[in-house]
Amino acid sequence: MTEPSDPGRERWRETTRAKAIGQAPERRDRFATSSDIEVQDTYTQADLEALGFDPARDLGLPGEYPFTRGVQATMYRSRFWTMRQYAGFATAEETNQRFRYLLEHGQTGLSVAFDLPTQMGYDSDSPEASGEVGRVGVPISSLADMEVLLDGLPLDEVSTSMTINATAATLVALYVAAAER
Repeated sequence: MTEPSDPGRERWRETTRAKAIGQAPERRDRFATSSDIEVQDTYTQADLEALGFDPARDLGLPGEYPFTRGVQATMYRSRFWTMRQYAGFATAEETNQRFRYLLEHGQTGLSVAFDLPTQMGYDSDSPEASGEVGRVGVPISSLADMEVLLDGLPLDEVSTSMTINATAATLVALYVAAAER
């Protein structure tokens, strides 16, 4: 697709961009997406008009479909974004202590790092888990473990994310059961 003419773009290329490139040339001649679609140095209103861009349809308003401007109508003007520290190690009790420390020092969300046996669906006492329990995350093998992990945490006030794949349904069920208790 041919780039639409735009005097503002040309002025920018001849002044601001030219000065920047004079100080630090671009790393390569051509930039492209993984689908080999060339990425221009800048895009302007003229590009949008050439594509038939309709702001009401294609951009929307904050908090409304198609959510390109965010899912919250006020974005972070009402509430700060959630800050999460990815943590989990040793035992559920030690990770709980770490989560409490993080919350006391300003974290507004928790991100649980599970150890590899937990992510693979092994109990901590399984022979296949030998040497890996608690090494790169917290081991959770039972509802009791999840209750210890979450004990005393204000789950109604903080958001929680969990980095899991295969065992997601099981760990979310344990999380919900522990939170309900």
